[in-house]
Amino acid sequence: MESADNLGKDDIEWQPLALTLVMYPKGDLLGKMFALTSLLPFGVGAGFIALILFRRDLHTIVFFIGTLINELINIILKHTICENRPLVRSNLYNEYGMPSSHSQFMWFFSLYVLYFFIFRLHHLNNNNIISALWRVIIVSSCFMMALIVSIGRVYLEYHTRRQVVVGAIVGIVTATVWFIVVHKILTPLFPQVVTLKISEMLMIRDTTLIPNVLWFEYTTSRHEARARGRKMAAHKPAQ
Repeated sequence: MESADNLGKDDIEWQPLALTLVMYPKGDLLGKMFALTSLLPFGVGAGFIALILFRRDLHTIVFFIGTLINELINIILKHTICENRPLVRSNLYNEYGMPSSHSQFMWFFSLYVLYFFIFRLHHLNNNNIISALWRVIIVSSCFMMALIVSIGRVYLEYHTRRQVVVGAIVGIVTATVWFIVVHKILTPLFPQVVTLKISEMLMIRDTTLIPNVLWFEYTTSRHEARARGRKMAAHKPAQ
């Protein structure tokens, strides 16, 4: 005879956390590839957290805040439009599908990266061809990932084409508006923000005035390593 506790447990309806659960047709390799690429937004989010923890740069922080605002807009739109997904998967996905959050996130991220490279990341050294090539590769890769994720959401029937297109449009518009806000309103305030006591405690920094952050950090670390190497060689006892 089952105990009262076991009977109570049997009556519980278990709800799966479908945050990273992506279903695809069994044996469909293309579907499996699209299912894997659906996890890209989570990888981007993890990358943001790592960059913020290790670089403490204000622009990275406000970029991440922009992605959170973008996600909030998506939630509001979904629960305002209330359009269902094209395929019902029992109780795994009970949220609405318009607009696609994956599509909106990836197109927001890709367009913001494009704006960042055009208006923020200037390369003033002699390797202009190499710099331009890297820009093209990085930006093209971002847009390619956004396109693949968007196609995958339709292929796996998590969203209709219209839901994906609307998500992309909302992401593009949000990225444009947020970059203007950051570039025109927030960036001029960065020098004051980094002087705050809390910013000093958290070692938050502003690299806005540095023309090319990547090149600056590369040359700075290289020069520091050489200087420390010479210092260690000078103090090394003669054999």
